[in-house]
Formats: sequence, structure tokens, C-alpha cells
Amino acid sequence: MRVSEDREKVRFVSGDAECVAWHYPGTNGACVIMTAGGGVTKEPGTDPFARRFHEVGFTVLALDYRHFGESGGRPRQVIRVKEQLADWQAAIDFAPTLPNVDPAKLAIWGFSLSGGHAFRLAARNPRLAAAIAQTPLADGRVAALKTMRHRKPLPMLRLIGRGLLDAVGSLFGRQPLLVPLAGEPSTAAFLTTPDGLDGDRALNPGNRYPEWQQSIAARTPLWFGFYRPGRDTPRVRCPLLVLVCDQDQTAFAEPGVRAARRAPRGELVRMPGGHYEPFLDGHEQAVEAELSFLHRHLLDPSRAVRPDKAQSH
Repeated sequence: MRVSEDREKVRFVSGDAECVAWHYPGTNGACVIMTAGGGVTKEPGTDPFARRFHEVGFTVLALDYRHFGESGGRPRQVIRVKEQLADWQAAIDFAPTLPNVDPAKLAIWGFSLSGGHAFRLAARNPRLAAAIAQTPLADGRVAALKTMRHRKPLPMLRLIGRGLLDAVGSLFGRQPLLVPLAGEPSTAAFLTTPDGLDGDRALNPGNRYPEWQQSIAARTPLWFGFYRPGRDTPRVRCPLLVLVCDQDQTAFAEPGVRAARRAPRGELVRMPGGHYEPFLDGHEQAVEAELSFLHRHLLDPSRAVRPDKAQSH
């Protein structure tokens, strides 16, 4: 279904559900497969970067995971890591069927939680030509421990209690109990970090995406600290760009730095700012770094450097 001159909606099956994605037809044969962060749908989470990639000739496939946005899957607003990895894998398998896409020129892009997923997917897909992880959640244990300093005791207990009720209710088929994606430290929100509060301003300026439901199943924090995808980067064989922000108080920079340095072909870009800085004042810097990386590794491999360790910019 074509909805505009520069992109159309496409659908593909993943598991027991149908995933919906934006397809931006490109001209250079390369395709960037994009997903947004935890609880973020494809429009607020990928539009600013997808359009810039598309403007210079890349095909883009930007999807909603199951249980979110326009994709299927019940219950809603629930993150299941295995399913999200499967959805992204289904998109990787679907991308070569799109017009003018060279199967040898596929790249993946994700930020925050999906940036962590990018490590895992790149390790499992040696045929990928490149991968980009932007402000990635590389180590959930580090993030869970450090973000606790931005929670007040009573709201934290309310969050844990609601999460336990939600987890138990899920065993009996009950609808998820939801919590806000972000809020003040005095609230029982998923993110209460100072830069976590920038999410709406960064991704949804002027309420550009009013259909985006900014809430998530309360059980999410219960498993969050056990997810450590940064440990997969030694097995990533394709070029991997990790972009971190030094004042990131949500996913934190150092786990991402370590992940980049462990990757055989890792490249590291550091920039000032918080978790959402690539969507704010640092947008041009982030886009330029990522486009340079994509051009080198997808369009002009003769210029690509095979570093012995991550290169910092």
C-alpha cells in the first residue's frame, strides 16, 4: 500500500503475527533495516534517520515489533526479547525481496534497547554488510543498577509491586498492567533518569505522533537487568558502528564503548549529550557519522578500514 511518494507500507509474517514496516525505495542497491528503542514505534523512533538515509539513495525498511504500533500480536505493549529478535530477523530475510535491494548490501540500525539487539542480530547474521548501534543498551545490569539512583524508594516499590502483579497476571492471560515509559523520580515510571525525560521532546516534538502510546508492560523492569547483549560483539564479523553519548544516564556510554572495542571490526563514535542527543542538537553529527560508515562499508568497500580495535571519533 503506497501512502506517499517516498515511502509505502509493507507487511511480512513473523511467528504468529504480521509485522508492518515503512519501505523507502532506494536507488543504490543497499538497504538499512531499522527498529526503534524499547516501547517506541517506527515513526518517532526511525523517521528522522530513515529519511536522511533515503535521501542519499539507501532503501530503508523500518518496522514495528510485534505487540507495538501497527504490527500484530497480543497482548499489546509487551516487550519479549526473543520475539523482537525474531521480528528483526524476519525483516532481514524479507528485505532482499524488495525492489533494487542487493542481498550483499544489507545493514541494520537500532538505538537504545534495539541497539543492544543489533549486537545479537549482527553476531547471528554473518551475511550482514554492516550494523549500527546508537546509544545502545549494551549491559542491562549496569543500566539497572545505575538508574536506581534516580528513583525514590516508595515509587520504586510501587513499580516492583506493579511489575510482579503484571507478571503473575500474564500467567492467567490477563491484560498487561502498564506504566509510563518515562516520568519524574517520584513516579512509578519505567525510566526516571534526567535524560529519559527528554524522550518525548526528542522523538515526539509538538506531539507529531499522537498515536504513539508511551507506556509499557509493568513486568519489563523485572528482566531488564538480565539482558547483556554487549557480550555478543566478539562474534560480530561485519563492520559495527557503536555511537555513544558521554552523558547518557539511561543506557550509559561505557558498556557501549567496551562492546565496540571487543568487536573484530568495531568502530566507535563518541559525542557529548544524553541518551537522546542524536535526535536533538547532535542529530547532524550522528547522521554524518552513520552515513559515512554506511557509504564506506556498503557502497565503497575499497575505502573501508579494517581496524584492529574500535576507532574513536
